[in-house]
Amino acid sequence: MTPTEVVALPGGRFRMGAVGFYPEEQPVRQVQVAPFAIERHPVTTAQYAAFVDATGYRTVAERPMDPALYPGADPADLVPGAMVFRQTPGPVNLGDWRQWWDWAPGANWRHPFGPDHAEAPADHPVVQVAYADALAYAAWVGRRLPTEAEWEYAARAGSESTYAWGDDAKPGGELMANTWQGAFPYRNDGAAGWRGTSPVGTFAPNAFGLVDMIGNVWEWTTTEFTGQVANACCLPADDPGVSQALKGGSHLCAPEYCHRYRPAARSPQSRDTATTHIGFRCAA
Repeated sequence: MTPTEVVALPGGRFRMGAVGFYPEEQPVRQVQVAPFAIERHPVTTAQYAAFVDATGYRTVAERPMDPALYPGADPADLVPGAMVFRQTPGPVNLGDWRQWWDWAPGANWRHPFGPDHAEAPADHPVVQVAYADALAYAAWVGRRLPTEAEWEYAARAGSESTYAWGDDAKPGGELMANTWQGAFPYRNDGAAGWRGTSPVGTFAPNAFGLVDMIGNVWEWTTTEFTGQVANACCLPADDPGVSQALKGGSHLCAPEYCHRYRPAARSPQSRDTATTHIGFRCAA
C-alpha cells in the first residue's frame, strides 16, 4: 500500500478564524505556520485496511467496553460499536441530536452502519476512526496528524474568503463540496449524486491541490479544543476542554443546522468517539 502523496506547503503567516458565524471561531488572529506537507486527500478505507492487515490493529469501536467507565450500565449493552447517523422520516427538533444519532453495536470502519449493512467503499474516506485510531495509522506510515492551524492554513490555500473557494457558497450554481443537500435531517437530495461520503477527489481541489478539505468528512487534528461551543452540531463532546478539534465539516453539514463547512469552522470531539462522518488525513 502506498500512502497518499503529500503536498509540500511553504508555511507563513495567515489570518486564522472568522467573525459572523460561531463564537468559538473568534478572534481572528495572525498565526505563523512553519513549512510542512499534508496529504492530498483523506485516508481511504482501502489504505486503512492495508494498515490493519499489516498490523492486526483493532480500532476503538472494535474493542470491548470497560464496565468501570459505565457504572450502572447493563453488561449486555457494553459491546463494541459506534455512533451512526440515521436519516429521520420527517422534520425534527434540530436542538436534539438524539433524533438522528444512534449507537450501533458492531459498527466499525469496515461496516460503518453496522454488521448488517454494506461494507465501506474502498475509495471513500475511512470513517468510524477515533483519535487513537488515526494516530496509530499516521505512525505506521511515518507521518503525523496536522495541527488545527496547519489544517486551516492548508484549507485556505492563501485565501481569506469565507469558503475554501471564495465567498459564494455555490459560485455560478456549482456545488463545491460534499455537504447536505436538502432539508436536514430528513431529506437528502445528494451531493453530486452522493448521499453520505463520496469518493475522495469527487470535487475540485483547492489552490494548493488538496481535495476534500471541506465537506465529505470532518478531520481530526492534534490540537485540543478549548472553550465552549455555541449551537454545537454533530455529537456534543463529553467535555470540550479535553477534546480534539475537528476541521472541515462533513456531508452532514447544512446551513440551517451546521454552517461549519468553512476553513475557519471547528468542532470539539471526544477522543474515544467514532462516527460515520469523521475521518482524517496525515501531515509530514
